[in-house]
This record gives sequence, structure tokens and C-alpha cells, in this order.
Amino acid sequence: MDFTEVPVSDQGKGKKKKNKKTKKQKVSEEGEARGDDIDTKDGVKMERTEPVTVFPPTFSVSEIKNKQRRHLMFMKLKQDKRKQKIMLKKKKKKEREALGDKAPPKEVPKTIENQRVYDETTVDPDDEEVKFDEETDEFAAYFNRLTNPKVLITTSDRPRGRTVRFCEQLATVIPNAHVYYRRGLALKRIIPQCIARDFTYLMVINEDRKMPNGLVLCHLPDGPTAHFKVSSVRLRKEIKRRGKDPTAHHPEVILNNFSTRLGHSIGRLFAALFPQDPHFVGRQVATFHNQRDFIFFRFHRYIFKNEKKVGIRELGPRFTLKLRSLQKGTFDSKFGEYEWVLKRHEMDSCRRKFQL
Repeated sequence: MDFTEVPVSDQGKGKKKKNKKTKKQKVSEEGEARGDDIDTKDGVKMERTEPVTVFPPTFSVSEIKNKQRRHLMFMKLKQDKRKQKIMLKKKKKKEREALGDKAPPKEVPKTIENQRVYDETTVDPDDEEVKFDEETDEFAAYFNRLTNPKVLITTSDRPRGRTVRFCEQLATVIPNAHVYYRRGLALKRIIPQCIARDFTYLMVINEDRKMPNGLVLCHLPDGPTAHFKVSSVRLRKEIKRRGKDPTAHHPEVILNNFSTRLGHSIGRLFAALFPQDPHFVGRQVATFHNQRDFIFFRFHRYIFKNEKKVGIRELGPRFTLKLRSLQKGTFDSKFGEYEWVLKRHEMDSCRRKFQL
């Protein structure tokens, strides 16, 4: 009887042999998969660089369940992206230096501001009609230096400490400004008293939850009256690397980007707060910068380092204004005639159209 030998494999025993790899071999294989530079020593591959995090193309940080690890991975991705951006910027700079005059012009980034929709009421400073309006409006006497501004700063009823300090610091920025407390008086009763005492402006700081949140600026005796929302208030102690307290010198006034008819009126309303004979010895500048209908106020002192360089130091306070309404005449909430009122849902339909 013939017998045939059948080879017996390990699978028949129900056991599988696993290829055991050392820890160093696994590390080297992971380094090869990442593309790291490796070095061989005694037959063992050694890493040269630190391990680099590599994610699959469809990876999302939000898929990580652990909150701490998710935060660490997000910060690492952000840091890697920043390094790549810096390297690309240096590379472009070297290319521009190598090309010299033949280098292409720098690309201008697209922003909401430079893509602004053209407004029909945009003011041309050289227009004869605009010049005539400036010579005959309520602020002509200030710009002709026939009237010196005198400002009364007051608050809402029972102001808190932060609002009081904000008013006091505003009084040091605006020359010839005086701070008085309301004591329960209505604005309609305060305005005749201000006119009798030769005040040219009434400024009311309103507050909510112990924070300044509104500003009413009333030009006396015939108006107009502007109502602003106040936000991002920073007092002097809260500003890092601030300079010394401002002096009694009259500051220079800078008005930026008030291009429409409404913006032109608001800019002149702000400019008439300050005397039109600045003291250049004091080197102080008050800036009203309009951007996307937000008016940013900054107060600086500058110093000439040399013939070409000028350094500035912020003195404070700083705050942001948003125009809510412009009213003809003095303050009258019931029967006042409004020139312009902010209607958010109608006016903010296009993000690239601005009113100021």
C-alpha cells in the first residue's frame, strides 16, 4: 500500500507566527514614512531630526475627542502654518531683491474697505458747493477762529467710578472742557443753562452695567446733535507702554476717511471741539479714524528721532464710536427732526457699503 507524505504547515495547528520587530526598527520605519533624514549605525537606523506631525489629507482637529490634545494639535498646526508663511515671505523678499527694478509690483490684499461700494454723496474737497457750505454752516466761526470752543461734559444719573474717570480723562484731552454731574436734571433744563454760560458743546456720557456705552454730542446753541454708541473703552491705566499724562497744550486734530456728506458733517462736528490754533510745542495729536463706519479715537504724543524717523507714544484714553443718529437742532427726543438715523437691517444689507 502506497503512502503519500503531506507537508504540515503552521496554519494547521491553529497558530499564526507574527513577525516581531524591535522598537528601533519600528521607529526607523515610521521615520522613513515621514521622510525624515536617517543615519545608519551598526545596522540600526537612527533619526536625525525631530518627529514631524503628519496627518491624513482628510484629517480635522475637531475629530479629536480629548479637549487638551485637540487644543495642542490646533496650536501645533497654527504654528506650522505661521512658519510656512514666514518662509514664503522671506523667499519672495529675496526674489524681489534679486530682480531689483524688474520686480513685479506688490500685490494689494483685498479688504472690505478697499472694495467699498461707491456712494453718490461722496464729497470732493475742491467742489465749490462744498466750500460754500463750509463757509456758511454752524462750524464756520470755529474754523475762522472767531469762536473758541467751551465744552461741558456730564454723565447720566448716578454714574459709577469707571464712567467718572472716563469723563475726567476726556476733560484733559479736550481743551477748555469742564466736568459737571447731572444731579437728576433733564437735558432740556441743562441746555438753556449751558447757553447762558457761553458753552458751545454739551457732551453726555451714558453708561450701562457700570460701563460707558453711549455719547450724546450737542452743538450749542442751534445744534446739530449726534448720538453715538461707545465701545472698547480703555482708560490710561489699562494701556500698555503708555506715555506721561497729557499737558495743557492744544493738540493737533487728524480726521481720516470721512468722505461722504454725512461723514463730512460728523468730521467737522469733532474738529470744532478743539481750538484751531494747535500748540506744536506740545507734540500732541488727537485722531478720529473712520473705518467701516466705526470711528476710532486715539490720543498720541510724537517725538522726532532724526530727520526721517518719528516715534509716537499713546497717552489715552481710547474708545470706539458708532453713529446712531444725527438730529437737527439741540437735543429733543420726542419732537426733534432727524437728518439721519441708523436702520441696521436696511443699511447693513451690503457689507461693502458705508455711510460715513
